[in-house]
Amino acid sequence: TMNETTTTTSVDPSTNLGEATFTRIYDAPAELVFDCMTTPEHLAHFWGPVGVSTPIGNITVDLRVGGVFETIMVNDETGEEYPNRGIYVEIDRPNRLVFTEPDVEGGMQTSITFRDLGDGRTETVTHQTNVPAMFLSPEAQAGMTSSFGKFDRYLATLQG
Repeated sequence: TMNETTTTTSVDPSTNLGEATFTRIYDAPAELVFDCMTTPEHLAHFWGPVGVSTPIGNITVDLRVGGVFETIMVNDETGEEYPNRGIYVEIDRPNRLVFTEPDVEGGMQTSITFRDLGDGRTETVTHQTNVPAMFLSPEAQAGMTSSFGKFDRYLATLQG
């Protein structure tokens, strides 16, 4: 069965910043889901929306508080590059992962909570705050959702 992503968003008109929450269930244990999101060898297989690739050489993970999380996604058609830089704020494997993106106006923060459902599945709640309004557009949201789909398909290959 395809796992659906539940999304909620809101924007504060006074700051033009908003927040978004994505809830999704993956058919994999929490440790594996967490490790996939924090290991370049895994991230290279699914990071970014459909139509974009993130080669392993474009991924830096320094998994400690204050450590950097950098990716450069590449548009499969045009070769255009989209750099992202995050700084880890909280790391609690396999329960919680938090990073900020200081280069994004407003200092966007992403918190991912991993909940072991006890049956080999994990619910992730990805909560983003200080999100620029352009990231909350339907197109951006669809891209984010498509990246979760890629992750789902990748996890299926690991589980045999």
